[in-house]
Amino acid sequence: MMTIEDILRPVEEEFGQYKTLFEQILTSDDPLLGHALKYVLQRRGKQLRPLLVLLSAKICRGVSEKTIQSAAAMELLHTASLVHDDVVDMSPVRRGQPALHTRLGNKAAVLVGDFMMSRVVGVVAALKNTHILNIVANLGTTLASGELLQLHKDESMWITEERYYDIISRKTACLFSSCMEAGAESAGASMRQSTALSKFGWHLGMCFQMKDDILDYSDSEELGKPTMNDIRDGKVTLPLLIAVGRAPESEAEEIRRLAEELAAMPAKADADKSEQILKSFVMRYDGVRYAYQQMRRHKEMACQCLSVFRESAAKDSLSGLVEYAVSRLY
Repeated sequence: MMTIEDILRPVEEEFGQYKTLFEQILTSDDPLLGHALKYVLQRRGKQLRPLLVLLSAKICRGVSEKTIQSAAAMELLHTASLVHDDVVDMSPVRRGQPALHTRLGNKAAVLVGDFMMSRVVGVVAALKNTHILNIVANLGTTLASGELLQLHKDESMWITEERYYDIISRKTACLFSSCMEAGAESAGASMRQSTALSKFGWHLGMCFQMKDDILDYSDSEELGKPTMNDIRDGKVTLPLLIAVGRAPESEAEEIRRLAEELAAMPAKADADKSEQILKSFVMRYDGVRYAYQQMRRHKEMACQCLSVFRESAAKDSLSGLVEYAVSRLY
């Protein structure tokens, strides 16, 4: 399996240019805002979204200045949405560190997210490209609708499989798809290339989110980090949905009750026994196996989307990214 460093190699120089621009954008002379933005910069993840923008352009006609700016805009939008989501979800931790709102308070964190959103508008406006502007605008709408769909549970945390797919499509897959589409547009790609890359990004995003949901039912000692975070946040994902649907009604009802009790527990409450019961239940009724099957189906379709492109280092990296998405351990 390729590492992120291997995947990055075809656009390593351009990725450095993106990072410089991103850091320049996230600066402020205001002491409080500057401190908050520095905290955000220090806690970035793998930065897969800008990498997708760069690789998408690279596989077409090459990375341009518009590509670098598009990569920065997409990462800004993603980062701002995470800041807002953490406030909405009352999540105390982001990537193993205290979330921004736990340090600044909800009001200040929301305003920092708003600041980043305003910078997105400025960066995209400077591109003078209506297509990329529409991509970013539509993405902002889709991300917000995905969060609202996840929040609205009709007085219950239990959702249908169809609704699960709708939520992860809006919250994750559409973001990956938009990154690929923006990169293609910045490189002057053909309609055929742009469509293929957009579909590739969507399937890749579905893989990533399903893998996250699968890992949440893994052994925490193996992962080296806490699991069952989704249930604690009141979110029922595909492995548990499928297992509950396959179990006898009496057992399913007991598991629903246990999951709801776990979701209502204080964040620091010790609930190892309840978590192990849920994990064993999901494994017994093949919930994880079913989620794996669906994830692999999206992997195959993502790889098919790349067939329209000739062989290149960028194509190898995108193929490697699909494999990374389904094989990663964290």
